[in-house]
Amino acid sequence: MSSITSTDRQILEVLVTEGRNNAINVAAILDRNRPYINTRLSVLAREGYVKRVGPAPNSGLYELTSAGREKVDSQKIIQ
Repeated sequence: MSSITSTDRQILEVLVTEGRNNAINVAAILDRNRPYINTRLSVLAREGYVKRVGPAPNSGLYELTSAGREKVDSQKIIQ
């Protein structure tokens, strides 16, 4: 898996602290542009750090995977 950006780490941290979330909320929490957060969430999903969940296959709701949790723990993002 490729390395992740500082924004990616912040997104993972949001999912750890806030739980399941969508790009709109994550963007608001991080004070970032929603389309950029959408792009990063897609990259994180391809890398296996997050997955889409929800009633629809194309739901915009994401949650952390076990690989994402391990990445957060290994990078000591959470204080």
